[in-house]
Amino acid sequence: MRRSLMTLLVLGSCFAASWSQAATSPKQPEQGPGGTDYVGEGVTKRGIGTASAGAYVFHANTPPTEPRPVVVILHSWGGTNPGLYGGWIEHLARKGNLVIFPRFQEVNRTKPADATKLAASILANTLESLAQDANARPDLDRVAYIGHLAGVPVALNLATGAGQEGLPQPKLILALMPGGIASGEKSRGIPLDDLAAIDASTLLITMSGDRDYLPADRTAKRILKETVQIPASRKLFMRVGSDDHGYPALTATLVSPGSPKPGYDAADIKLPPDPPKDPKQKSPWKWSADMSLTGEQTLLTVQIGNNATDTLDYLAFWKTFDLAAEAAFTGKDAAALRKDARLTDMGTWTDGWPVRRLSAEVPKDPASAEDQPAKGPRRRLN
Repeated sequence: MRRSLMTLLVLGSCFAASWSQAATSPKQPEQGPGGTDYVGEGVTKRGIGTASAGAYVFHANTPPTEPRPVVVILHSWGGTNPGLYGGWIEHLARKGNLVIFPRFQEVNRTKPADATKLAASILANTLESLAQDANARPDLDRVAYIGHLAGVPVALNLATGAGQEGLPQPKLILALMPGGIASGEKSRGIPLDDLAAIDASTLLITMSGDRDYLPADRTAKRILKETVQIPASRKLFMRVGSDDHGYPALTATLVSPGSPKPGYDAADIKLPPDPPKDPKQKSPWKWSADMSLTGEQTLLTVQIGNNATDTLDYLAFWKTFDLAAEAAFTGKDAAALRKDARLTDMGTWTDGWPVRRLSAEVPKDPASAEDQPAKGPRRRLN
């Protein structure tokens, strides 16, 4: 028994030594896209609207010298808490953006078919409330949408209605792990509007991870195909790769864009309560099965909340958006963005080995985007 115990202790110490000596992944850069060269020391956080139809708003607490670019984050189905994306929200706000997080779903009360209408109303009301705010100063000529999972069809639908009911025209749509689209009139999911109505000058980027990538890829290719009016030179089909060269490993999954951070939790940023209802007025609301989260949606939401903020955030999602927003707001297209060596570079592990690069493709043409294979870097065998 003592000999077995000693063997286990020796093996355990060997594993611990190998882990302690393993290469680690790059930290957040100090400057540039994805970096920590921030404006101000903190972030102003507030809620606008009501508990059932409100948005969380974030911006640097330093008074702006010019209007702030507007970044609208459309959350996953069930991911209604801004704290799930708090790390990215803080990064965007401290980079000088005005970040709006519309809470377009009341869990177990909102039908997917109603999500776009609710998001549109919330966003329009929020921008109207901030129009004369000297600290917020939204720049409606520089607007970007970030959608995650089911937030992607909501972002696209909002873009189809740009110019209507106070909705801005986005210069950039970043679609992360797109999903949650209804496959038919009676199927569960968010109905997709006519994507041909999105402005042709929009820069459109889809991103998926190499783990669980098949459904996200199918949806991404559908989006690229149906936006026939947007030239191929203004589109990118991107893939984030996993890399287990060092410890901890980098794993690109559906929940990778999550970056939980204390202080951005909805419980700490109160939305104004709903006005009292007339007890004599009958509510038109009726429950339906698609209002409830599925087991998969519940699991994904939990996983987003447990996701570690790491190199994939800094150099894949955050850096890609920063570079894409700069390109979109200055009139550059996706072809020019792809030529920027910084876009796909993921830095190196501490032992000098390069982290697996991002892949980025400009589709040959909208009609054939669905047939284009993903040509990401080959998986390295360790």
